[in-house]
Amino acid sequence: MEHLLICPGHGLEMSRFQSLNAGALVHGVFGRHGGLSRAPYDSLNVSFGVGDDPELVRANRTRLKQALAITTLVSARQVHGDRVLVVDAGQAEDIEVDGYDALITKGGAGLMIQQADCQAVIIHDPATPALGLAHAGWRGSVADIVGVTVRAMDAAFGSTPDQLLAAISPALGPCCAEFVNYRQELPSWMHEFQIRPNYFDFPAITNHQLLAAGLRRENISKAGVCTRCNSAYYSYRRSRITGRFATVAALRGSY
Repeated sequence: MEHLLICPGHGLEMSRFQSLNAGALVHGVFGRHGGLSRAPYDSLNVSFGVGDDPELVRANRTRLKQALAITTLVSARQVHGDRVLVVDAGQAEDIEVDGYDALITKGGAGLMIQQADCQAVIIHDPATPALGLAHAGWRGSVADIVGVTVRAMDAAFGSTPDQLLAAISPALGPCCAEFVNYRQELPSWMHEFQIRPNYFDFPAITNHQLLAAGLRRENISKAGVCTRCNSAYYSYRRSRITGRFATVAALRGSY
């Protein structure tokens, strides 16, 4: 199991995957603390879509950029689907686009996934170099968003799957991922990832999908942190009305 490195930056709680901590990639998984938002979004909420003050959200996003020393942040209004946005290598302004659940690029813009129990999956091609970031809730897992993202990186950038590195962020763990209607919601092949009646291991499902997409087992890392259990993160399952934390990654030196 991957151990996250705790890297305080600008007063924020930021974790990094040791397996991704070399080369051109800069990244951080940010907790919910160190921002400006007020309850129930306190305090580092990065989502415009949960009812928070937009000016505070913008200020929180600026803090993320400062912590990672990046100038541009690209995000999506995520819809639990399988669409992948190719972010232009010359993207120089912050944007948020509708209807995508994965972002890929060869440029230096920071890519951001917004979370409150769903997984963010960082996919790094150190050879090209190129970067992908996917949002995988249970619907995204059913749609194989991570496999779609790997194939999109291959098509757009020539990324070779068996050379990719991937890391699965803190997310809803098997201890808390109860799906009482799983027979209607999840395809039958996912049922083998049921660890006890009605509870599923979605990071293991994502690991399985990455292997099926061609990644090597030794190139996949998992945080192993449950967001519902750990109050350092926002959790929809725990609080319902809450903010969203961020996983951000960028290719250093591609500006």
